[in-house]
Amino acid sequence: MARTDTDDMVGLLEGEENLEEIPAQLPLLPVRDVVVFTHMILPLFVGRDKSVRAVDASMKKNRFLMLATQKDATEEDPNAEDIYKIGVAARILRVLKLPDGRVKVLVQGLAKARIKQFVRKNLFFSVKMELINEPSFPDEAINIEVAALMRNVREQCEKILSMRGEMSEDVASILEGLDHPGRLADLVASNLSLKIDEAQALFEIIDPLKRLHRVNELLSREVELSTMQARIQSNVRDEISKTQKDYFLREQVRAIHRELGENDEKSQEMEEYAEKIAAAKMPPEAEQEAKKQLKRLEQMNPEAAEAPMLRTYLDWLTDVPWSKSSRDRLDIKAAQKVLDADHYGLEKVKERILEFLAVRKLNPKMKGPILCLAGPPGVGKTSLGQSIARAMSRKFVRVSLGGIRDEAEIRGHRRTYIGAMPGRIIQGLKQAGANNPVFMMDEIDKVGQDFRGDPTSALLEALDPEQNFAFSDHYLNLPFDLSKVLFITTANMTDTIPSALLDRMEVINLSGYTTPEKTAIAKTYLIPRQIKENGLKKKDLVISESAIVRLATEYTSEAGLRNLEREIGSLCRKVSRKTAEGKKGPFSINAAGLVKYLGLPKYLPEMDQEVDQVGLATGLAWTMAGGEPLYVEATIMPGKGELVLTGQLGEVMQESARAAVTYARSKAESLDIDPELFESQDIHIHVPAGAIPKDGPSAGAAMATALVSVLTNRPIKSIVAMTGEITIRGRILPIGGLKEKAIGALRAGIRILLVPEKNKKEIAELPAQVRRKLKFITVTQVEQVFEQALLPAIKPPKPKGKAKKGAKKTPAKTKARQPSSRA
Repeated sequence: MARTDTDDMVGLLEGEENLEEIPAQLPLLPVRDVVVFTHMILPLFVGRDKSVRAVDASMKKNRFLMLATQKDATEEDPNAEDIYKIGVAARILRVLKLPDGRVKVLVQGLAKARIKQFVRKNLFFSVKMELINEPSFPDEAINIEVAALMRNVREQCEKILSMRGEMSEDVASILEGLDHPGRLADLVASNLSLKIDEAQALFEIIDPLKRLHRVNELLSREVELSTMQARIQSNVRDEISKTQKDYFLREQVRAIHRELGENDEKSQEMEEYAEKIAAAKMPPEAEQEAKKQLKRLEQMNPEAAEAPMLRTYLDWLTDVPWSKSSRDRLDIKAAQKVLDADHYGLEKVKERILEFLAVRKLNPKMKGPILCLAGPPGVGKTSLGQSIARAMSRKFVRVSLGGIRDEAEIRGHRRTYIGAMPGRIIQGLKQAGANNPVFMMDEIDKVGQDFRGDPTSALLEALDPEQNFAFSDHYLNLPFDLSKVLFITTANMTDTIPSALLDRMEVINLSGYTTPEKTAIAKTYLIPRQIKENGLKKKDLVISESAIVRLATEYTSEAGLRNLEREIGSLCRKVSRKTAEGKKGPFSINAAGLVKYLGLPKYLPEMDQEVDQVGLATGLAWTMAGGEPLYVEATIMPGKGELVLTGQLGEVMQESARAAVTYARSKAESLDIDPELFESQDIHIHVPAGAIPKDGPSAGAAMATALVSVLTNRPIKSIVAMTGEITIRGRILPIGGLKEKAIGALRAGIRILLVPEKNKKEIAELPAQVRRKLKFITVTQVEQVFEQALLPAIKPPKPKGKAKKGAKKTPAKTKARQPSSRA
């Protein structure tokens, strides 16, 4: 209940008004945030223009006006529908105009009234209303039940006011002086903290006894709330008193320990932290911050909410290797032996690491490089990081960035957050226990971004040699020197890495392995490892070299080695089962015996290269798994000269197809193409497989070859593959990923590879086996591609009606269709 001025309450009881003097039409004053009950005296601050004019109109006549509550208190200019229809006819007792233009009005509710009609709405509201007469309640009608209800209401009011410390003798006398149930209900209700809709619903109850019953229910709820509130406040006071008492007793115990010359737990903890800070050999800025936080912890109550957070922060500060470094192995030959023992090939990467060690030996203060190993899955990027750490005798830390979308994963969270921790870089350094580990960030090309930030932007500072000497983690909030760390990142493709981040890294491309390389790696590394993991001995299983070659070519089709190792593991498991069943070895597996263990081959490298066909050209594609053949099919059919493209082709690839059509039309005469074909035939170009999205310009040469082949009826040599971007003038432009595409062509059984002239310098860097088994022909114009890839035209068959001796010539025609490479 809100406190009520006792003078107003006395005036309320003594004042009576002749209701017959109240006119039937009154100015209306809409009120907000309050429901005015009858016989209630309260001040109102009037500020709205319409409301001020309504007050002025009332003061000019008889001081009577209608008070009704708005349904929505936020509505500045209410309509008739926004105002409750039942309100109170009131009299203005006093008016005071304020300097800011508002008016303070003291009003007294006289009687309930119902709005019948809005007469005026422009300058101010004027309404026709009718008074609502409450049922009379003479003294003889107050029986024992009514008297008990009124006493209960008074007692509950006194109880609430007592709990709040607001009870006085004047208030008690006012409550005892009310002997009418309706007036008692209105007085109590006007001082209860009710919601507007709840107070209005109570106000609209006409029957005094029913209204008093409803007030009694609301008082019961208010008593429960006040009791609970008092209990909560009491518990808070008790808790504060207990905390102060515990603190006082602890200080006494601490003083006793000091007198006895003993250290208490808190002092011992502070001494341990001080020793850790001294042993950490932090930079001056970090040491100053650590001592500052230690002093705060020492002055703080151990039970304070912030104490555990400070302890965790000090633990991180003292555990991070500010000055701890592992000693590098600077013996170049020993490091090379370690690298060669762990990995076959990968000469570029090994050479770069040995160069770093050589420079490190000559300049101990050099900054660590940031390397990016880019290549298809399974070529050994991640394991190469471990090998580099072993060769340099450094600690190794690996962090997978795949799927990370929160910047805080890199920089950490602010200490103000519950459960805050440093980012993955600082966590990795703590795990390594040295400030110069080999730090591998795996799958950097798969970092995402969302509303929580962009992790790649946070990596810009860590992976920049000019900035990372003062890397700032949000949790530590102190600069940390990362210049001694050798960062190595891995990626399947560099296209998705932001250019600013890619510019800070030295990219080393790792291409797929050739079949001889896979064979050598399987014999040296994979087979011995799988034999050991499957519980066999070296003498129990012998896999011939021919079997390894067949495994690599017919049971797997990949740039890396993961599936090859799985297939070898499958062989070892089957042999392990035979050994466990008691069968005696050794077990020898040759190429022919693979079917018995692994079933039929999964891949047939030359299954699409059986015959030379019209309209089927072999291009080359680069994927994350390495290079693969890309077959382009073209055909013509009666139509209106439309171009149909299928096979989930991207925009760039579709443009290459349109460029090929434009070139063919412009050179129709020199290519011996009937120009009417472009008007009377539809051209359909399809690139299997249709479920895989494809894009890029390097298939332009293959599309042009397939198109010209079908328009001239000239077969394409199946042993020839081509790659290169085509222009509408017939020029062949350079492409990327030549090494991967060449290895993929070799796996697919290609013998001749047509490449752009401007890629000629890259041929010398290809593996020796690829250069030996593939014939490379460089081209600058698409006409050169046609000369190398297209066979002579096949003569169309004669119409059936005119061929009298065609049956005897059929074998000759069939023979002409046979590919020259198979002859």
